Amino acid sequence: MLVEILKSKIHRVTVTEANLDYMGSITIDEAWMEAAGILPGEKVQVVDITNGARLETYTIPGKRGSHCICMNGAAAHLMHVGDVVIIMSYALMTPEEVRDFKPSIIIPN
Repeated sequence: MLVEILKSKIHRVTVTEANLDYMGSITIDEAWMEAAGILPGEKVQVVDITNGARLETYTIPGKRGSHCICMNGAAAHLMHVGDVVIIMSYALMTPEEVRDFKPSIIIPN
């Protein structure tokens, strides 16, 4: 049996951009992605602390050191510049793997 476990989390970052004309995804400062162990193209869940919205999308690395969090495409209707969000990725593991696993959690602000 496999269980889905929190793998990585970027906690309480502010949306800095919204781009309705992009086809989809979330752009994240590449340094934050690396620190959290989130890969380019990885599926993530984004939860908006400001308005309660939740969505799943995939990641695109943004400029390193830019502190960029950009909601692209349809997500820009749900999450806006200035909103505070949490970005999470998950992994499938056996119960045995979970015992020794520690998620990567970063709090950039």
